[in-house]
Amino acid sequence: MSVRTRHRRTTVIVALLFVTAAMGMVGPAAGSSSFPEVDATSPTHGHGAAWVWPTTGPRTVAAAFRAPASEYGSGHRGVDVIAQVGAVVVAPAAGIVAFRGTVVDRPLITVDHGGGYISTFEPLVSTLAPGAVVGPGDPIGTVAVGGHAAASTLHVGVRLDGTYINPLLLFDDVPRAVLLPCCAPL
Repeated sequence: MSVRTRHRRTTVIVALLFVTAAMGMVGPAAGSSSFPEVDATSPTHGHGAAWVWPTTGPRTVAAAFRAPASEYGSGHRGVDVIAQVGAVVVAPAAGIVAFRGTVVDRPLITVDHGGGYISTFEPLVSTLAPGAVVGPGDPIGTVAVGGHAAASTLHVGVRLDGTYINPLLLFDDVPRAVLLPCCAPL
């Protein structure tokens, strides 16, 4: 092999290594995904104080959050919690009422908490007008009937920067799953 051929081959190899390394430096950040990240281990979850549960009584989830595979895919974009019709619902965190009204066949309210967090509660009737300021634990309405949620449940949805996230990650004192060893005597 001539010196000239070896020099060309070495130049091509070095160029390919340089391009490969450069692509690695401008690629997606480690751990990035299309869903916003929420630090469920932090007591403040990255947005202030932990949220308060929106109803009184036992914290029972009737239908769990199921993230859709795509923006318009099927899923359950929130959680349905047990709440009797007429039960008072409170704001989980400070915010401003962004919407109150009926969508399709269900009354609902939407609260903008700032920092990209928006919560929605349905079916819920309220006398609060858009622009009303609420604090954590302030009454925002009462459980009603209508919509997709089963009778005696309240649907709680949360969006972070426009993407639905599991609301249970934000609430204080929600029991977390505990993994137990498989097949070992207890």
